[in-house]
Amino acid sequence: MEKVNKDQGIIFNIKRFSVHDGPGIRTTVFMKGCPLQCIWCHNPEGINSEIIIWYNRNICIACGQCVEICPNKALSFHSPENKYIEISRELCNVTGDCVKICPTGAIQFTGTNTIINEIMNEIRKDILFYQTSGGGVTITGGEPTNQPEFCLGILKACRSENINTIIETCLYCEREVLKNLMNYVDYFIVDMKIFDSAKHEEYTGKPNEIIKDNLHYLIEMNKDILIRIPLIKGITDSSANKKSIEKFVHDLNPDIPIEYLNFNPLTKSKYQKLSLPFKIYF
Repeated sequence: MEKVNKDQGIIFNIKRFSVHDGPGIRTTVFMKGCPLQCIWCHNPEGINSEIIIWYNRNICIACGQCVEICPNKALSFHSPENKYIEISRELCNVTGDCVKICPTGAIQFTGTNTIINEIMNEIRKDILFYQTSGGGVTITGGEPTNQPEFCLGILKACRSENINTIIETCLYCEREVLKNLMNYVDYFIVDMKIFDSAKHEEYTGKPNEIIKDNLHYLIEMNKDILIRIPLIKGITDSSANKKSIEKFVHDLNPDIPIEYLNFNPLTKSKYQKLSLPFKIYF
């Protein structure tokens, strides 16, 4: 069996000077892979655990170099009149030749293989801002618990340098994963989407009993928690859904804050880049 390198993982972004992912100025690490398939996901490039390519037709100059260099002929022009690139996902084996040759950056990878030391080098650039603003590091995704050993390594490295840590999570993970991470996390941001388990499975691909049980466990362990509910028209934004989540949370602990997040319509462009259908109407 191939040995797993616990110091290596896949991310799709590191965002510095973030002010929306917890208190203070933060560095947000976006990890690849998620067990849920939310049809409204704001970061669809983070759902798939594998690195693929995506294409931004808005900055493409239709030079055709990518079409010519692709060894598997996975790229082609849509039509002579409407020159943008189409990608055959079945033929693409992600050689990266198209990414390297593209003069405008219209074709890019959806993720990067990296190691903990490289991430910490980025994080250390902002330590002064953490100290002056009460900030730190937020690990999000995708879903951080989808790469548990890699996530734990980052958290331990931050703890060794007294850097505040937050995980933004859907809590769809095994209890053992949560136990291993918990003592290195200062604050949990938990995304709760739909209270009814059948509807949760319909729109995310998974039921939510595990999520509810894990939230109950975190509350029993006296962890600091913020609940976030994304407001998706006709799906999560009903008063019945919001009240059900509020009651469930506040029956467990009435002091846990609940925050509502408006849907970002700019998300649609990400689905186009990935050649994925966009199923939300707004």
